[in-house]
Amino acid sequence: MKLLLDCHCHTTASGHAYSTVKEYAEEASKKGLKVIAITDHGPAMPGSCHLFHFQNLKVVPNELYGVRILKGAEVNIIHENGLLDLPDDVLSTLDLNIASFHPPCLEAKTEEINTQTMIHVMKNPYIHVIGHPDDARIPLNYEALVKAAKKYHVMLEVNNSSLRPGTYRENAWSNYIHMLEQCKKYEVPVLVSSDSHIHTDIGEFEFAIKLLHETEFPENLIMNCSIERFMEQIQNKLRMKVLKND
Repeated sequence: MKLLLDCHCHTTASGHAYSTVKEYAEEASKKGLKVIAITDHGPAMPGSCHLFHFQNLKVVPNELYGVRILKGAEVNIIHENGLLDLPDDVLSTLDLNIASFHPPCLEAKTEEINTQTMIHVMKNPYIHVIGHPDDARIPLNYEALVKAAKKYHVMLEVNNSSLRPGTYRENAWSNYIHMLEQCKKYEVPVLVSSDSHIHTDIGEFEFAIKLLHETEFPENLIMNCSIERFMEQIQNKLRMKVLKND
């Protein structure tokens, strides 16, 4: 299985990461990646960057070292109604937006409330990916989550960092097995990500790939395997917004 893109990484702008865009692009080129996305944490994360960071991402080159650079964000969910810490007028200018539940930004509730919160987020026309839906501290109904992802054209992330030994996220391996079963059943695409906080981790997917092999997950639903399928998924989300406006 050859994964061509890694669309979840954090630069020094996130406040608790340690590499630059240049370092990421150079490392990605060495590892044979074709596309990466810069997805620094939204401003509600303690220590992260200001709104101006995301408004100024247009200055970042579209390509470095032969690697396409997508400009994005990992936005924080800050309310049960799906409110995010970046406004739509900023999200609409970015190439890729991941929405994630982080305990410093929103306290976890019951499985039902957490799941409804995620579904509210997926309705946002500028959200392309739900980040690391795997932590037992934030219980989710995976069938409901997957069915909503299909309806709203959202990719669900398989986060390699969550699967590493010593991770602070709880029970991720088991939770991903449940999620991937539902993704297979409803034919919902996933996006494998390193969630790297230093450039040497870009494109490191060892544990995620092991999980995908173990669950016999179909390659055609892994968006990293085809840049064309990945971009088509992004366009499907955009078309949903156009149809809604019509």
